[in-house]
Amino acid sequence: MASMRFLGAAGTVTGSRYLVNTPAGAVLVDAGLFQGRKELRLRNWEPFPVPPATLAAVVLTHAHIDHAGALPLLAREGYRGPVHCTPATRDLASLLLPDSGKLQEEEARFANQRGYSKHAPNARPLYTEREAVAALRLLQPLPYGVPREILPGVTLTFRRAGHILGSATVELALAGPGGAARRVLFSGDLGRYGAPILPDPEPAPAADVLLVECTYGDRLHQGDAGAELRQAVLEAVARGGALLVPAFAVGRSQELLFRLRALEAAGEIPELPVFMDSPMAVDATPMYVAHREDHDDEMSRLLAAGVDPLRPARLRFARATEQSKAIHRVEGPCVIISASGMATGGRILHHLEHRLPDERTTVLLAGYQAPGTRGWSLQNGARTLRLHGLDVPVRARVATLTGLSAHGDRDEVARWLDTLPRPPARTYCVHGEPAPLAAVRDRLAARGWSAAVPRHGEEVELG
Repeated sequence: MASMRFLGAAGTVTGSRYLVNTPAGAVLVDAGLFQGRKELRLRNWEPFPVPPATLAAVVLTHAHIDHAGALPLLAREGYRGPVHCTPATRDLASLLLPDSGKLQEEEARFANQRGYSKHAPNARPLYTEREAVAALRLLQPLPYGVPREILPGVTLTFRRAGHILGSATVELALAGPGGAARRVLFSGDLGRYGAPILPDPEPAPAADVLLVECTYGDRLHQGDAGAELRQAVLEAVARGGALLVPAFAVGRSQELLFRLRALEAAGEIPELPVFMDSPMAVDATPMYVAHREDHDDEMSRLLAAGVDPLRPARLRFARATEQSKAIHRVEGPCVIISASGMATGGRILHHLEHRLPDERTTVLLAGYQAPGTRGWSLQNGARTLRLHGLDVPVRARVATLTGLSAHGDRDEVARWLDTLPRPPARTYCVHGEPAPLAAVRDRLAARGWSAAVPRHGEEVELG
């Protein structure tokens, strides 16, 4: 009898981990880190609920840290099996995971230098860059739409999810004693319909058990991302200051570049200096151009016409530390895109420390801000922000780009659900905060579906 345990993204929007137990062995779908509130982050330090060495396989929906960031921990604790992912996820993980380890090492070192660590005797990283690099050898790419038997009687198929480069829905077909397969479908993170660069989410196959993400399950993306970005740029120009954009290095940063170039080409904004200040974003951007299997029609058309869709006219990449520091000396209107997207770490913290006290600065929050993060604090009117052990005054204007998201909203998730050939026997609402989780569950129940919001650590039978 197969079963599944919800080890993450159950009752919260982070730490995606689902343990599928089959007669042939245990399969972990996603190996994410918990982010946001302290009580969630502390879970990253707890022993994994089962010995990693006992896992038979790991499957990744995509490379974001809240879905793949715990992989170095599993490898360090003895996991030696395959990690199945799409080709683009493999490439992006080769950037994201080492960068995650490096950032954690840097933050621990900086905390020790400033003396604000709460660990005794010294701050320590969750894992190191070297441990992250070592975990990459486990990645085994599988193209979209190609079924692969990853264990006896367990067949995996990826389909495009449209969330970030390489993102996929995951279908696990579990062979039964009578020959009929029990199909378990994981939505992963579903992208937007009609968004630039990536194709729309592919239609869903028939499933007996469905896990559906609910990040924005109770709301719509109301804004026009292009119009909002244009307005933010023009207001920053009028204020004479920098437009500072915390952005995920993978996905959000590339969409911002795409939209800035398009606005420039249409003559709707001036050609300002645009700084991409994230080594990972610098490396990820050409990957977005190279992986043609993940392009939508518009991206393909521009490339065929000889246009680089991700290059505003005055784009400058900052890879080295000195290049990043030099941006502090830039006066006047400019655009600074830097990771991380929720201001939980990375170079964006130094830009915030430098520019938040300047009333000419505009901080543009370009995505979901998890409760407890610095981005969430800014979004909710914080007068000061704790940065590197200091309380930095917030005099900058703070705005939110409501129309820009890599996650489908209420209606877009419903649109994907409508592609299912029939209602699943059981649907579990995951990857959301309590309100959107309940909203999706109630809407599905109103349609006659059997739907539930699982508890963290809950185990259910798959039949």
